Amino acid sequence: MRGRTWLGAALVLGAQLRALWLAAAVEVHTAKEVVAVNGTNQRLKCTFSSSSPVSQQLSVSWNFQPEDLSSHEPVFYYLKEPYKPPSGRFKERVTWDGNIERNDVSIIIWNLQPSDNGTFTCQVTNWPDVYGTIGEVRLRVVQKVNFSEIHFLAVAIGSASVLMVIVVTAVIICRQRRRRARDKRLEVADTER
Repeated sequence: MRGRTWLGAALVLGAQLRALWLAAAVEVHTAKEVVAVNGTNQRLKCTFSSSSPVSQQLSVSWNFQPEDLSSHEPVFYYLKEPYKPPSGRFKERVTWDGNIERNDVSIIIWNLQPSDNGTFTCQVTNWPDVYGTIGEVRLRVVQKVNFSEIHFLAVAIGSASVLMVIVVTAVIICRQRRRRARDKRLEVADTER
């Protein structure tokens, strides 16, 4: 009976250690979707958190899955320093824009094209945290920006601000004219006495 108790305790301890190991994994955070205009540059933001301090063995892998679901393509790699892709669609079009000390492993894609529509993945390993989530950013490259509610709100706030400035200016000018007219009347009344 004693052997079974020991075995049961070992299984429970193993399950708890596995749960702690999974809780200590690297967490990667990205924007879920980014819309950018054709021909522009776009920063793909990726940050991470780790239960371990940033190590010299920290590595970052950016990959791309086109919308047509053809094969994955490497985009960028970082291990102690940034490594640009030697070939492929992102050669000469991607730069490192991260800061490891700030847990930022972002990149910039230059001169976006409709063929860049797809999903970018950001994976971080920080020894001993080698497991964790993979961040995904879905990029949509559009020909022009649609007039959205945000734009409408910005125009409405801007218009209201301009109207407020005009009203305040008109009130100040009217008060100054009334004051001058009153001062003139008082001056005329004083000279008549």
